Amino acid sequence: MTHWLRSKLGLGKSRQKYEIWEEIKALREEQIELRKEQTKIWEEIRALREGQIRLEKRVGSLESAMISGFGELSKFAGLTFEEFVRKFLTASLRRLGEIPEEAELSRSLVNGEEINLFLEEPLIVGEAAGYAESANEILKLLRKAEVVKVKYSREPRKILVALTARMEAAKEMRKMAEERGIELIIGKIVD
Repeated sequence: MTHWLRSKLGLGKSRQKYEIWEEIKALREEQIELRKEQTKIWEEIRALREGQIRLEKRVGSLESAMISGFGELSKFAGLTFEEFVRKFLTASLRRLGEIPEEAELSRSLVNGEEINLFLEEPLIVGEAAGYAESANEILKLLRKAEVVKVKYSREPRKILVALTARMEAAKEMRKMAEERGIELIIGKIVD
């Protein structure tokens, strides 16, 4: 409607102001609804994050129980713990799509350093220990990872699997593993 027509019909500035205020009111209501929806979305994200943390803890616990149980069974199957861990991790990493189907963790010698769990692509360095009395297993893994890093000019994924660990050693190992980006799996913790 043109200005001329409004003035002829008696629709002046007060009518225009009223229409503007009505539009502002409608926008406010829409904004309030959007805020409510956004709050719901953030609550759902928070719940998902909490669920993910719980799931990761359960998976870690299950992984430890499996390592412990299968570690004991491997004795009867004629496998060493190291061989068992290589097969177990290879299968797990394949299933998760983290390594190609044809890839397999192996024992390797890199610049004179024996590595229990090794894969060149993607680059993985790991150790399998039957018993960890101290955090020395972490230090040993870090030394081997450094040798591999120098040879391949890239940072390897680091994994340490211990069948059994003393409680104090396990605490120290978890702290060091978190600080240094090491995936740590402990089967059983003893006093």
